[in-house]
Amino acid sequence: MTDNSKDHLLTPVDSEVPERMARLRELRLGDGPDQEFDDFARDLAETAGAPFAMVNFIDEDRQYFAGLYVSSESDPGSGAKHAQSPEPDRVMDRDHGYCPHVVARRLPLVLDDVCDYPRFAGNPVVDEIGIRSYIGAPIIDRTGTTLGTICIVDREQRPWGRPGLEFIKAKAAELTDLIHRREDRAAQAALGSAETGRQPS
Repeated sequence: MTDNSKDHLLTPVDSEVPERMARLRELRLGDGPDQEFDDFARDLAETAGAPFAMVNFIDEDRQYFAGLYVSSESDPGSGAKHAQSPEPDRVMDRDHGYCPHVVARRLPLVLDDVCDYPRFAGNPVVDEIGIRSYIGAPIIDRTGTTLGTICIVDREQRPWGRPGLEFIKAKAAELTDLIHRREDRAAQAALGSAETGRQPS
């Protein structure tokens, strides 16, 4: 009899990786911290009353939190319960956390308590960071490419419910609009430079 228990822990197949990586390079996203995305993550976390939030871009090997907010109250010294739990860093392996599932599914994911789901309870972030709840939504841009996710995580159980789902979907749309405005401004600036550089005939 074959033991399929580990199958629940595998990161889902992501067939969109080449398109995503090309689009991220085109948009110049996912290779460095971004103050505007950090501010966006802060707003996410503070609105939800959660210690962590991220704007996450995913390639074939890793996740990069171009936007990251870590509450000062999440300091491991603030409670013995999490004394050995470090904070998230900007870079995370692709098999850590739940954002890769959101990207592969192209749908939001709401986990009030990750321990209620065998597929997610064994994820490394549960033991390494003490993550207990998660809510995230995909960033799908105008080309139809899933660039990454926005997410909020907590070390406590959270009854996200329908309001949480609607909130994270609305904020993902807001972040997508922000990215599109940046792209439009860059295109207009490039066009202006081209026009200025033309020599009169």
